[in-house]
Amino acid sequence: MRISRLRPTSLTARLVITAVMLVAVVTVAIGALTTLAMRASLMDRLDADVRELAPSGGPGPSGFDMRNRGPDTLSAVVSDTVSQGEVLGDEPGESESLDEEVLAELGEVPVDGETHTVDLPGLGSYRVLGTDVTLRASGEPATLVTGMPTAAVDQTLRNLIGWEIALTVLGVAVAGGAGVIVVRRQLAPLREVARTAHAVAELPLDSGEIGVTERVPDHLTDPASEVGQVGAALNGLLAHVESSLAARHRSEQQVRQFVADASHELRTPLTVIRGYTELAAKRPGDSAAATAALGKVEEESQRMTALVEDLLLLARLDSGRPLERHQVDLTRLLVEAVSDARVIAPEHRWRLVLPDREPAAVTGDESRLHQVVSNLLTNARTHTPAGTTITVTAYAGGFSVHDDGPGFPPELVAHAFERFTRADTARQRGGAGLGLSLVQAIVEAHGGGVTLESRPGDTTIRVRLPQ
Repeated sequence: MRISRLRPTSLTARLVITAVMLVAVVTVAIGALTTLAMRASLMDRLDADVRELAPSGGPGPSGFDMRNRGPDTLSAVVSDTVSQGEVLGDEPGESESLDEEVLAELGEVPVDGETHTVDLPGLGSYRVLGTDVTLRASGEPATLVTGMPTAAVDQTLRNLIGWEIALTVLGVAVAGGAGVIVVRRQLAPLREVARTAHAVAELPLDSGEIGVTERVPDHLTDPASEVGQVGAALNGLLAHVESSLAARHRSEQQVRQFVADASHELRTPLTVIRGYTELAAKRPGDSAAATAALGKVEEESQRMTALVEDLLLLARLDSGRPLERHQVDLTRLLVEAVSDARVIAPEHRWRLVLPDREPAAVTGDESRLHQVVSNLLTNARTHTPAGTTITVTAYAGGFSVHDDGPGFPPELVAHAFERFTRADTARQRGGAGLGLSLVQAIVEAHGGGVTLESRPGDTTIRVRLPQ
């Protein structure tokens, strides 16, 4: 079994385990430090008691002075000729002589003014102090060893460690239970955020018009908290998804409408061509009918060819095909376009406003920019009555086309640049409704933009192009 499978997977479990481990580590560390401090304090007190036991001289005629000393107190003198010692019993006046093995062990205690811990056979662990003395009887130098057992200290430390273990286990258990309750309560908002995400995940987003109305509640979107940051981020994501789905749906509807409109526009000339072809076939000897039929076929073929070319150009622009990038003299292009318009539509009044100083220049594809200007001027003269004044104004980075005709219907302004969009009776029908769509597509392919402002007597289309 892999170790990774043993690891907790839920955030609640990981947080609780982490908190419990921290409590356990801190508790054990505090217990260890407490035990060490207690041991040091008890040993210092025991060492002080051991130093108080050391007499100022050697044993007298009746042995060691063992009065006012507790049970198991040890005293011994070791020299080259004398080795004797005793340990007090539990009853007053009771003592037991030390055997040679214990005396030999005590003879190894260094005389350095420090207490030492020794393990004595049959007696246990003792804290002892070696002192240089002179025997009263013979004047011989000897080592006086006094000591007290460490059993009381050891027992106190064992009891302390036992309590520490019990309290650590209890603390870990309490921390675990409290941690589960606290963590679950703190993560409840995160689970609510997750429920919102699950609710959105269950929505059918593959087709149709989708409204992602699910949102994280406002009280869970406070940026001051981590959960609030997650909730706010999820709401932002859902809003983006909703807008993207709406845009996708609109795009699908536009594609469907585009296909339907293109089919309708192509069907009309094809029907006319078919009708006149059948007419010519039914009248093989009628040259006038044949000539008229061929003329109509040619006219509709040209119309269909223009429509197909416009559709192909829109498809190329939609696919992101790059355009030519050259410096284009916008002033010259506008002068030529307006001059052509005056010849084609002399019943309109044409005005051209050019910059006072330097010619207007932009960067782009000259033939496509000429098509933009031509489409705008054609749109203006086609959809305005005779006598309308059409003003073309050039400026740095673009130009504008203004007319004082009837204007676009208010409901059409927002959709004027959509494909196959035509005006109502306020602007007489003409073309397939691709002129302004081509203008927008070409301008945006250049990295520019086009805007429309229209009201009766005041219609302006502005084109912005990169310089």
